[in-house]
Amino acid sequence: MCWSPTADLIAGSAVILLGVVSVSSTRRPRDLPLAALPVVLGVHQLIESLVWRSSDGEIGAGIGHVATILWVVIAYPLLPAFVPLAVLATAGRGARMRQLPFTVIGLVTSAVLAYDMASGPVSAEAVGHTMRYGVHVPYDDALVAAYLVATIGALLVSDQQEIRTLGVVIAAGALVCFVLWQAEFVSTWCALAAVTSVIVLHWSRRPVGVVGQSPDSARRRPAPARSRLR
Repeated sequence: MCWSPTADLIAGSAVILLGVVSVSSTRRPRDLPLAALPVVLGVHQLIESLVWRSSDGEIGAGIGHVATILWVVIAYPLLPAFVPLAVLATAGRGARMRQLPFTVIGLVTSAVLAYDMASGPVSAEAVGHTMRYGVHVPYDDALVAAYLVATIGALLVSDQQEIRTLGVVIAAGALVCFVLWQAEFVSTWCALAAVTSVIVLHWSRRPVGVVGQSPDSARRRPAPARSRLR
């Protein structure tokens, strides 16, 4: 996710710290999965620092192979299921139905990617300032589309403004990171993870209205009529 093992180590540690603060700031149990997203992203970066060091010959190939598999597990099967499920958990009652299609797409995508990963070899190779992972994935374009629809789409249709903003930032940031990564110039996904973590932290510290409602729906709720009795 970053351009070097040191960058992955520093950025991953910072993102995990933001995640811990987000989790500790969460006021509703159902918000915990999304608040914990930075922790997942930070651990992902720490794992990649081991992949880098294995590629550089600083640690054994066995540890590097385990780290590669763990990295791929998070990136491929875990995130397309985790993100829409986490957003679904935060949704108010009226918004859950529009989240369900993205959750289903995410779970199906996760299952297919898990099967593909288990069916073939997994590898990692340093190319310039990027790390390239090899996983045998048939129907690659269709799965990439489903992955993006499940993760970014779930954020964009949230009933909470900050989560929708998070979706816009991730969509734009992922495009920029992908272009730089494809050019073998530099891997900047860790920067996007850091920005994502800051937004999640701000969201987790928001004031929460009535339990069981999203902040947006709580604001829209009409004020109770005042009694005329004296």
